[in-house]
Amino acid sequence: MYLVPFLLQLSALTGSIFSQTIFVQAVFVVIIAIILYIILRIGVHLLINSIVGLIIIFLLNSIFALGIIISIPVILVVAIFGLPAVAVLVILKLFGIPV
Repeated sequence: MYLVPFLLQLSALTGSIFSQTIFVQAVFVVIIAIILYIILRIGVHLLINSIVGLIIIFLLNSIFALGIIISIPVILVVAIFGLPAVAVLVILKLFGIPV
């Protein structure tokens, strides 16, 4: 006689815990998705900056024979700072500072 209300309480309790667990997992998945979106957006931005910068450096080297060597530090600076970094590299090279 007292067993049925006890089982009903037990099932209500486990259902509540189960729904809370699903909610926590859903929030966790949303947070991970937001973090991945931000990382991918930054990665795409750096990739576009580096490709455009390297094309411009290649064109400037071809047309004006500046002699800017494309190396890992040059690629990193151009990828992070974009076209202003290319302008700074060209100015440094014109003033005779090795790049």
